[in-house]
Amino acid sequence: MITSEWLYWLIGAFFIAVAVLIVTDTSHAKRLGNAAFWGILGVSFFYGTFVAAKTAPSWVLGIAVLVMVALAGLGFTGTTSRTRVASIPGAGTGAEAGPAEPTAAATKPSASTSVLATTSPDERAAFATRFGNKLFIPALVVPVVAVLVATLGPLVSIGGTPLLAEGSATLTGLGIGSVLAVVVAVFVLRPPGIATPIREGGRLLQAIGWAALLPQMLSTLGIVFTQAGVGDAVGTIIKSILPGGSLIAAVVVYCLGMALFTIIMGNAFAAFPIMTAAIGWPVLVQGFDGNPAAIFAIGMLAGFCGTLVTPMAANFNLVPAALLEMRDKYGPIKAQIPTAAILLVVNMGVMYLVAF
Repeated sequence: MITSEWLYWLIGAFFIAVAVLIVTDTSHAKRLGNAAFWGILGVSFFYGTFVAAKTAPSWVLGIAVLVMVALAGLGFTGTTSRTRVASIPGAGTGAEAGPAEPTAAATKPSASTSVLATTSPDERAAFATRFGNKLFIPALVVPVVAVLVATLGPLVSIGGTPLLAEGSATLTGLGIGSVLAVVVAVFVLRPPGIATPIREGGRLLQAIGWAALLPQMLSTLGIVFTQAGVGDAVGTIIKSILPGGSLIAAVVVYCLGMALFTIIMGNAFAAFPIMTAAIGWPVLVQGFDGNPAAIFAIGMLAGFCGTLVTPMAANFNLVPAALLEMRDKYGPIKAQIPTAAILLVVNMGVMYLVAF
């Protein structure tokens, strides 16, 4: 029986490989901090298997998270080169990006292969013209394979035993699809070296930085808040001011609460358990006999409206602005406010009309 643990180990191995590439890049001004951050994360994916099996203490992971927070918070991570100098054959001279803090790599090409090496804008334009729509093939492999495995995988049995462990089909499909996408990309695009996916992945990780882990951290925070009884406390307050017997008021409060808590916490997955415990389940499902699937699905969409307008959702709003080198780092948020407001009202109307 195949479980999802292999995927966690594969992800951990990728992070460790990135850490090794960084620590061997002597031109990187923050190589030790970056290597430690991604290396600790990679080891945590391996160690988590034993924590889940209750054969290792979980407090070790807690210490690892605190160390990673300290590394990121004290500025030991991130890219520091204003210009990504290429040393991979055929990679070009690089493109300006990152904080204006030049390193040795920015002023003098290194003989070593830098994890920051990448193609220049002109080279990327040339590659886009050369490959055309073939560039989309690797990206399409992931969802196609994920859907096929998630749909057909649970139906496959060997000797009466299911091939995939219960609940692992989706993750397994995503993992297989991602691996196949890398293989297809290497076959179609023919990069300079077999390690190019890891190097480019490492470059992207450093460009995004700690924000790459924000969804995982915030989802965990939502679970912690729920376990601490925050949802029950919020529910008590809301029920005391909510008009009795008013379905439209309950729908508005639930959707608006999902958006507001998402704005505060930065992630709809973190807001969902709180608002569901507060009003979604006890009021809308039990009180008004609503359809749980419809209520919770639309509730998540209402939460995503909050995602569009909060800097706390750094991976959605601040990181793209940084990667695109926008002058206004809040530009995406300002552009998305009208859409978020309209969609929030639409979600309220749809929930009221179809979920009860």
